[in-house]
Amino acid sequence: MDNKELIKLAIEARKHAYCPYSNFAVGAALLCKNGKVYTGCNIENAAFTPGNCAERTAIFKAVSEGDVSFEKIAIAGSPKGDDITGPAHPCGVCRQVMQEFVNPAEFKIVVAYDNENYKEYTLKDLFPEGFGPDNL
Repeated sequence: MDNKELIKLAIEARKHAYCPYSNFAVGAALLCKNGKVYTGCNIENAAFTPGNCAERTAIFKAVSEGDVSFEKIAIAGSPKGDDITGPAHPCGVCRQVMQEFVNPAEFKIVVAYDNENYKEYTLKDLFPEGFGPDNL
């Protein structure tokens, strides 16, 4: 699946975001190595910490279905509305969760900058000294 197709799925998932506090809607689409895609959106909570990011929602959905081999994830987020108006890079907690399941030098993170443009990173680019299973 190419990056633009994956971004479209992330934008679609973004429509389900529950973000009454920040009004910042994020969608993610996670491509597994078997070709299956899991989507997720951010889910906020009045107490803040029980909330969940779109990336982790997609990853947890995949893991809960038995898929733990990931190829790449697309992220699309910006203030609520139809158009993406800027990038939404994964937070540190999401980067840490990704580190648990992937090879950081190979796993791709595709960040939408608007509805048509994106940048692609590896997890190693965004989380250069991450702590994972290999550190134990």
